[in-house]
Amino acid sequence: MNNNNFFKNIEKKTGVNMNEVFELANSLQNANFKDEKTVRSVIKKVSRIANKPVSQEMENKIVKSIVNDGKQLDFGTISNMLNKGKK
Repeated sequence: MNNNNFFKNIEKKTGVNMNEVFELANSLQNANFKDEKTVRSVIKKVSRIANKPVSQEMENKIVKSIVNDGKQLDFGTISNMLNKGKK
């Protein structure tokens, strides 16, 4: 299976557009994660791409965790936080 078919299968199963994921990943490379505005923007993009709404309270917790507490920002961190925020 070539990469194109692999990513198309992921898109079918998850509903997540892989081009958007790659664009987001590229934008993260030079992002300043000490900047609250940047972190909020990334959270909103991930939420939109994953089709998982993030409440203001959860967004604030994620921002605090990354900007103030120095946690690394990656897909795993955001995914874990989104899943913890589910009821």
